[in-house]
Amino acid sequence: MVFRFRNFEVYVNSRKLINKVYEITRKFPQREQFGLTAQLRRAALSIALNIAEGSDRGSDRDFNRFIQMAMGSVNEVVAASDIALDNNYINQSSCNSIISDAEVVIKQLSNLSKKLKSCQP
Repeated sequence: MVFRFRNFEVYVNSRKLINKVYEITRKFPQREQFGLTAQLRRAALSIALNIAEGSDRGSDRDFNRFIQMAMGSVNEVVAASDIALDNNYINQSSCNSIISDAEVVIKQLSNLSKKLKSCQP
């Protein structure tokens, strides 16, 4: 397969997280369209996009740099979800659902990062 990132389970799970974020943010107030809604969506998108972009880099070291950026984006999704909860844009159940999916993704990214580091000379 030309696009190897499509074979990674973490990429599949990051897409699930993106879909959940989009579903939940559809209910955010209109006034947040260019604020928290956009930021939360960008952070979620960044996870999958960094996996994809990094997977085609010439070295494991370069790929790992993109995995680290993806991990930062997962943390951003969690922080933005906490802010959405604090402002009553989502309920605790929705926040927990996002965090649960984010935990799966960040663990997979962490494991991939460790594997990439072990392959480096």
